Amino acid sequence: MHSKSQTNQNVRYGEIVESDFRPPWWAKNRHVQTIFPRFIQKRAKLDYRKEKLTLPDGDFVNLIWAGDVHKASGLIAMFHGLEGSIRSHYTNDMAANFVKQGYAVVLMHFRGCGGEQNATPRAYHSGETEDAWYFLNWLEQKFPETRKVAMGFSLGANMLLKLLSEQPKQQIVKAAMAVSTPFNLALCASSINQGFSKVYQAYLLKSMVNNLLIKMRNMDYGKLLKVTESQIKQFKHFRDFDEHITAPLHGFVDADDYYKKCSSRNFLKGIATPTLVVHAKDDPFMHHSIVPNAEFLSSSVCLEVSENGGHVGFMQGTPWRPKIWMQQRANHFFQPFIADKGKHLSSGIPQ
Repeated sequence: MHSKSQTNQNVRYGEIVESDFRPPWWAKNRHVQTIFPRFIQKRAKLDYRKEKLTLPDGDFVNLIWAGDVHKASGLIAMFHGLEGSIRSHYTNDMAANFVKQGYAVVLMHFRGCGGEQNATPRAYHSGETEDAWYFLNWLEQKFPETRKVAMGFSLGANMLLKLLSEQPKQQIVKAAMAVSTPFNLALCASSINQGFSKVYQAYLLKSMVNNLLIKMRNMDYGKLLKVTESQIKQFKHFRDFDEHITAPLHGFVDADDYYKKCSSRNFLKGIATPTLVVHAKDDPFMHHSIVPNAEFLSSSVCLEVSENGGHVGFMQGTPWRPKIWMQQRANHFFQPFIADKGKHLSSGIPQ
């Protein structure tokens, strides 16, 4: 079922709804929506502090804290996209927005992200939920009285949806929001290898390869990978990296096995946490047909779809004073779950 959604109204769970996002005249193009916030728009000012979280296997992830969690009315856990960090426009500006709303924010960098190599050959991928689940449980132990919600972008969105499905009885996060989700990883790997989207692939792949090569000079990958440094430098597609690096490092048979087991489309039905998924049909990282049908959704998931918006773009305003619609959408969605400090709210849908 398709219906109209408003940013100031409750979401319609179990349905696919039409988003009220409308692009301005100057930013209807999907590449403008995707590129402008990344390279042109001025970043919001954000004061933050770092903390290193040691993981059970002895490795670590770097956390970024913004706002005062002891005084905040709620805590928002965030997960970035592929090769992202707190320096990414969408994480930095969304965190600044949440702090202005009176919330505290903690971003979990995936292993090896945020400018510091992790301590083991293991890295991160679209379905790696183990670290995030450990992190969320650690948060709950550290701040048991603080209401928590979670938000993921792109790869982080896919991971978050998978995690929620794997933990249907979890009570740590009261609600979740996923933005620009690669629902079908195989289709994404194919779509981003076409047309102008190849530019995004080349940009991200270069970062992935460079980071891997640096780690390979400091760690022994001889028994883990069957490719050499020279062969890795020749990778042209995401599938190359996933076939020869992601899959063997993380226990998958091959890229197809990884894509099949980690695509969030297959996990939406198992989610019991109130979840808003926001997606643009013109996302240049994926084909419009990637949007799942309503039959894939659980009664706790709302899929909000817009014709425009690009990849983690959703930009409005003017060229000289742009604004990100997604910030307002997130504020309205999360507010009922974490607005009142000190009061407990179950992981149920507000009435």
